[in-house]
Amino acid sequence: MSERRTTLRISRSHFPVTALGPGVRLGVWVQGCPLACRGCMARDTWAADGGLAVDVEELAGLWRDAVARGADGLTVSGGEPLAQPRPLRAFLEAVRRVSAESGAEHDILLYTGYEPAELDAEQRRTASLADVVITGRYVAARPTDLIWRGSVNQVMRLHTDLGRARYTPYLDACPEHPALQLRVDADRLWLVGVPRRGTLARLDRMLRQRGIDARRASWRPGAGR
Repeated sequence: MSERRTTLRISRSHFPVTALGPGVRLGVWVQGCPLACRGCMARDTWAADGGLAVDVEELAGLWRDAVARGADGLTVSGGEPLAQPRPLRAFLEAVRRVSAESGAEHDILLYTGYEPAELDAEQRRTASLADVVITGRYVAARPTDLIWRGSVNQVMRLHTDLGRARYTPYLDACPEHPALQLRVDADRLWLVGVPRRGTLARLDRMLRQRGIDARRASWRPGAGR
């Protein structure tokens, strides 16, 4: 009988990410979100049966490659990462092992739409592996200029000495032009980063003016169907 492998269902991964956390990072977007915040820019990550189930050891290999290429950290977003707490924990533990082997410090930034009081014991154990956790649902009616956050209710929580050392300067930072990365995969268009209010509408207009069909962009209703 073959050994059962631990898999994490993800929407996508990307390296290098420079718009979700300090430095150069591996980004992993987990698939499935029971929260479905109105105005979410990643609607294609909502369906629990979408994306692809990836072996945790394969994901650890992606992280190992990113470390070899100079990664400063890992950002995990979604979707809702803590909807899959056990496989996510296995992945983050593997990330910690690879970082220890490398002898370098790499931080883990985790996004969750949940508030701390909503987490069960298993979710809390998983979140404890992150140096920094950004918590809270996206509320479109409450925009913010705070870096790496989409609405003013979202809180950046620094859990470790490394997290405090790297992220304290960003707790109240409000960049005039927040970083964004635009990605095209085959026939799919998606953004990396946290756009300000009105940015997606301007991008839509720009794409139409250039004759680009953005009806399946990740921020549109029905994306991923």
